[in-house]
Amino acid sequence: MKRSTCVFAALVCLLTIAKFTLASETINPAQESKDEETLWNLERAYWRYVQDNDLSAYSNLWHKDFLGWPSVNAAPVHKDHITDWITAQTSKGLVFKTGEFKPAAIHVTGDVAMVCYWITFKWLDKDGSGTAHTLRITHAWLRTGSDWRIIGGMSMPEPETPRK
Repeated sequence: MKRSTCVFAALVCLLTIAKFTLASETINPAQESKDEETLWNLERAYWRYVQDNDLSAYSNLWHKDFLGWPSVNAAPVHKDHITDWITAQTSKGLVFKTGEFKPAAIHVTGDVAMVCYWITFKWLDKDGSGTAHTLRITHAWLRTGSDWRIIGGMSMPEPETPRK
């Protein structure tokens, strides 16, 4: 066999392998859409669980190896402290009330997703009074089997709009 024929055959083999490798890593747009819908629903459920003070369901959203930095914490926290911000308020008799949920962006890459949005909420006192707060939220989700869990995240208060 001529050298040029061997080189050509090797090149065809490499291109064929590359084609199948890339095809196996391509995400089906319908699956991506389904994943995005699932993740937005999980983010909405997150706030419903806080409002219902369902700490068990809330905790179940978090991956065992979670590390994140909520805006109310001076330092990053792990899963074992993820409900502290809720119990710090409910122990004072305050009740959480969810306001506007406003999606900003989502990106799913295989078994990892980044979700960004704004949430407006109030901690209501016994008279039903409370100040509205808006946070920017970023969550990193990891798919394990068929379940998605929050593996990382960060939040920050939305800056107040300067008055003119």
